[in-house]
Amino acid sequence: MKKVSVVILNWNGAEMLRTFLPSVVKFTNPELAEICVADNGSTDNSTDVVSREFPTVRLIPFKENLGFAGGYNKVMDHVDSEYVVLLNSDVEVTDGWIEPVLSYMEEHSDVAACQPKILSYHDKSKFEYAGASGGYIDKYGYPFCRGRVFDCLEKDNGQYDEPAEIFWASGAAMFVRREVYTKVGGLDSKFFAHMEEIDLCWRLLSRGYRLMCIPGSKVYHVGGATLKKENPRKTYLNFRNNLLMMYKNLPSEELGKVMTVRCFLDYLAVLFYLLKLDFSNADAVMKARKDYLSIRKEYKSVREYNLEHTRVDKLRHRYSFSLIFQSKILGKTTFSRLVK
Repeated sequence: MKKVSVVILNWNGAEMLRTFLPSVVKFTNPELAEICVADNGSTDNSTDVVSREFPTVRLIPFKENLGFAGGYNKVMDHVDSEYVVLLNSDVEVTDGWIEPVLSYMEEHSDVAACQPKILSYHDKSKFEYAGASGGYIDKYGYPFCRGRVFDCLEKDNGQYDEPAEIFWASGAAMFVRREVYTKVGGLDSKFFAHMEEIDLCWRLLSRGYRLMCIPGSKVYHVGGATLKKENPRKTYLNFRNNLLMMYKNLPSEELGKVMTVRCFLDYLAVLFYLLKLDFSNADAVMKARKDYLSIRKEYKSVREYNLEHTRVDKLRHRYSFSLIFQSKILGKTTFSRLVK
């Protein structure tokens, strides 16, 4: 049995596998880790590409597209390693990318998940949107990173090269203890895609585990390869799932006040899209709110279960400020200005 399973979830991504899988094969120590491609019911030639062109890679085929969350949850039944790396199919890894993270997790048993430093594949001097050098969240559910605040991406000048505790690890390249992942329920498969890793990390933190970014490991991520930025479907999933995440995890004393402010902020987003004449994304936010209110009752028991198992009420890296106010009004568009 290998210590680590590196699992790439694929759906109709044959060309991405050809582009990015070679770096994973080249820079992953075969004595330490196995490489797996879990195929989410692809209708292209993805499975043939893996079988013919990457014989050392293990193929785990699924009959249908289970989404990001459902796919990785099912993967856990097919691997038996202590650690699993959830790796996007559009990530290029670098030499020695596994060892620094594994070493840290082996030495710190209370660390449930980690991420490497994630830089942009298209501009390797800059951080990448989905994770950068570790993720955080504001009071109202807006995520940001060391190296990325909303759309402002910093250049990597080594300013975030120290290992740091984080609120969430990016699903683009997440190292997680398989046993703990399963214990807390894994990713929420009803989310399908987007926000599910932040929801998982919230549960991990509330149960007393720590999360880390280990910048000694470095990868390059394309980002937006499945759903491009400003895609209404992506907007819908981000808003709906973020609201569901907040409902699932917020302490009782905060729920009413925070969600009232979120309602105002969401309609502000609708107005923003309307002013840009972007009616599709305005409709996506409205639909997300409507569906959140409809689905919320299904999550009542989930919320009760989460609160029952909460061991840490005040999470250190869920900041009390409003990210929108701090960045859009006060102009604090870098992590170092936001968090001192």
